[in-house]
Amino acid sequence: MIIWPAGWEVESLPTESGKPVQPSVQVRQRAVKNDQSGNPLMVMELTQTRLTPGHEVNVPGVLLEMRKSVQVNFARSGLQSVCKHVRESRLSVVPALETTCTITQNGVHVLTQTLVAAASKEMAWSLSYAGSADGYTANKEEALRIRESLRLDDAQ
Repeated sequence: MIIWPAGWEVESLPTESGKPVQPSVQVRQRAVKNDQSGNPLMVMELTQTRLTPGHEVNVPGVLLEMRKSVQVNFARSGLQSVCKHVRESRLSVVPALETTCTITQNGVHVLTQTLVAAASKEMAWSLSYAGSADGYTANKEEALRIRESLRLDDAQ
């Protein structure tokens, strides 16, 4: 799914263990780009879910739930978030929807996060990339190149 460029530390994300392999099996990939001191500048995560036959994904609803989850989690930590209007985009060749959220603390911009959701008849994907205000700005172009290089399993 993702071939990570040099400088990204790939984290192993376990799938749900103890459960038999089902059509809804998920594959998750996550990587972190750190600065020279080991502090995270940006985190990217891609999740792929195989759909059960006949299931249609409500992509706008998925993106809304992703956004709400992010906003609630940040609010619990005392942070405020504002997300841009949802816009159409692509994930590989699959039509997608995305939004970018700005997270602030006491009025100071501390994080930026982009959320993307896409689905075909067989698969659904979510992509998230986030970083500190400076880290996101400094690594946004590289994150976009990684995103553009995606070859999704079901993208024919």
